Amino acid sequence: MSRTEILENARLVLPDRVEAGWLAIADGGIVETGTGRAPERGLDLDGDLLLPGLVELHTDHLESHYAPRPGVRWHPLGAVLAYDAQIAASGITTVFDSLRAGSEADGSGLGPELDALAGALAQARAEGLFRVEHRTHLRCELPTADVVDTVTAFAERHPVGLISLMDHTPGQRQFRDLAKYYQYAGRGGRSLEAIQAGTERKIREGRAQSAVNRPALVALAQARGIPLASHDDTTLDDVALSRDERVALAEFPTTRAAAEASHAAGITVMMGAPNLIRGGSHSGNVAAQDLAEAGLLSILSSDYVPASLMMAAFVLAERVPGISLPAAIATVTDNPARATGLADRGRIAPDLRADLVRVRLAQGVPVVRQVWRAGERVV
Repeated sequence: MSRTEILENARLVLPDRVEAGWLAIADGGIVETGTGRAPERGLDLDGDLLLPGLVELHTDHLESHYAPRPGVRWHPLGAVLAYDAQIAASGITTVFDSLRAGSEADGSGLGPELDALAGALAQARAEGLFRVEHRTHLRCELPTADVVDTVTAFAERHPVGLISLMDHTPGQRQFRDLAKYYQYAGRGGRSLEAIQAGTERKIREGRAQSAVNRPALVALAQARGIPLASHDDTTLDDVALSRDERVALAEFPTTRAAAEASHAAGITVMMGAPNLIRGGSHSGNVAAQDLAEAGLLSILSSDYVPASLMMAAFVLAERVPGISLPAAIATVTDNPARATGLADRGRIAPDLRADLVRVRLAQGVPVVRQVWRAGERVV
């Protein structure tokens, strides 16, 4: 006989409303919810909000645990477990670990070290060491010579939940403004002269590689049934290409025109939570709030700050008229789950998985107090 756990005296964030009530968990799932006083005593949540566990589709944070400084590599399993703890503490119960595929000519990125992190992820998963559920998002750098071979080999050994098509060639998409590209490329201390000297070659070689690699990766994803995302779509031609490739997600479109065209084509628009919280893009691209106000935004991603995902959902409900708290929470729970075919989570409802987060607001900032994954307390 399974034991039923009651979470009582909570404010449940349901798909269409917030109501004071209780929730019952058994066998890792939600078996019942109700309003008012619970039928029996359970864990008293003291009036805190109870949300579905967050679903994160694009976080670059794992690599910073593995490579915390230039030339430094941490123990792969240690890096993976530290990252997992940070993800769980952010209220995220399902995470798509973004791993770069493709060796950069300047030595940046994981290159062949991708296997080390993938092996550590597989080990932690097999040994039950994770607090949250980890899936793989391959960030495919289209201008690199080995990206297709790398992804092909990876997909033969490991499950892949999402593939994004990325092209950071200077002069287009995110880096259509070369001044912004020079600023970004100089973060590691490289001189402007050195960056400019290599830019022309990057443009020439990047375009040639991308023209070959993009269709090959699209074919691979379609053959294996892996959802596709297109990164930094900027022009209407970019979106038309994504539509023809049956891309499911528009990851961080850089212009409103691209977001509007993606939405019209049935491509789900995802923007960065830091963009929303900061009030705009750090690189001068379209503001996430502007897209939300226009009804174009469906999913938020933490991008480079895991804790931003929870915070952004509350900021969205506060700043954008017409977006209720349940609708805002859906951008970090139900919507990303549905976009990647995960129908068993993302909402508080009977028969769904008991991925849950207890949250209290402190001066408007959401504080994660407890987290359950499949009914098991992990934070």
